[in-house]
Order: sequence, then structure tokens, then C-alpha cells
Amino acid sequence: MRRSPRRLLGFLAAATVAFTLFSSAPTAGAAPAADATSASAARAAEAAARPLSTSTPVVFVHGYTGNASNWVTARSVFQLKGWSGSDLFAYEYNSYGNNISNAQGLATFVDDVKSRTGASKVAIVNHSMGGLVSQYYLKVLGGDSSVSHLASIAGANHGTTYAGACLVYTTCRQMYPGSSFISQITSGDETPGDTKYATWYSACDGIILPYTSTRLDGATNNNVLCQTHIGYLADTVVLGQVANFVAS
Repeated sequence: MRRSPRRLLGFLAAATVAFTLFSSAPTAGAAPAADATSASAARAAEAAARPLSTSTPVVFVHGYTGNASNWVTARSVFQLKGWSGSDLFAYEYNSYGNNISNAQGLATFVDDVKSRTGASKVAIVNHSMGGLVSQYYLKVLGGDSSVSHLASIAGANHGTTYAGACLVYTTCRQMYPGSSFISQITSGDETPGDTKYATWYSACDGIILPYTSTRLDGATNNNVLCQTHIGYLADTVVLGQVANFVAS
């Protein structure tokens, strides 16, 4: 039975307050592989009992200097929307390395999630620099064939001048507007394949400069009235919209 919107918002508010309590919990992506056969059978039975839309595995991709703990509130929201915790994964990468390598790592991670869950496709939800990692994977590495939905929350999809503060790192040089990396992922079709794309962006972001950098041609671009860059990670309203999009 679905919860009423009022009860759902109350529960989500409580989940946000408990953010720090949950942050030490292991992510689904790091779960130990015990009995692979019985685990796969259990997941298959669970997926069959739930609507197809919420049985799609979700891969969360953090931003610059982020990690899996950034997605604690998002995981709670998705579970309230009907997802099993075993279908929620967080990909971690080297923020100071190279986003081409990070995208290649994402490709391997997605293949592993598909193998573990038996799903033919996953949904990707990214934040900040995670947008660059995701876009390179989908567009350059052909990952769009493995991704049903791409949700970019304050993604640095066309770069941000804020990256000028850390140009000593390759990832920041790639994230600066006009970089060859940005040109590669934005030239031609920005939303390739049959993947459904959506973005969330706000004039109050403060990190993605200009804030419209997140928008993707061909995507459903959602202008959030006022939210800070890090504030999105605990914004249960926006995260609820993201979950609804992935379930569509």
C-alpha cells in the first residue's frame, strides 16, 4: 500500500535527520558475495514481486571529492519508493585521477551490477563531476545500451569555472568549460541512444558556474527554484522526483 504524501514527507524528514547514523553503513555495491546461487534466486523472486520500474538496479555516481556516503538519503528515498536495498549501488572513483579512467571503471562496475542482478540495464543517478564520468561512459564508451535512465543532479555536464580552483588535477582541467573532454561529450547528440535523460539545476547552486551548465539538449531539464550544490544530497523533494523519473 502506498504511503500518503504527508506521511511520506514526514518519514523522509526523519530519514534526513538520521543521515549521520546511516553514513557508516556499507553500501549495496560493497555487499559480500556469500551464496551466489541462493542470493540470485532471492533477488529474482523479489524482483518478480515488485513493479518492473522499481526493480531496475540504480547506480549512484558521486561528485568531486565525494564518496558512497553522499547517497545515504537518496538510498532511503528510493527504498521508500519501492526499491530493494540490494538493487541500489554506489560507484566510487578517484576524484584526482582522470575521468576517462573513471568512466572506464564505471563501465566495469555497471557490467558487474548487471551480472549480479540479472538485469539487462541499470539506471544511473549522478551528482556534480559524476555527470562527466557518466556522460563519457554513455556517449564515448557506448554505455547508453546498458542504461535505461540517466538522472544528473547539478551535473557539471558542460563544465564549471569553479574548477579553476583545482586545475593542478587532471579531473579539474577536464571539468573546466571548453576543455577537450567537455567538447568530446557535448559535441553532436548530448543524449544518445534510447536512454531517458533528465537533469536538475538551480541558480542557487554556487558550484556549477554557470548553473545552466547542467542542462543537456534532448533531456528533461528541471529548474529547481533554489538549492545549493551540496544541499541536493539531502533534498528529499528533488530526490523523490529523481526516483519517480527513474521509475517512469
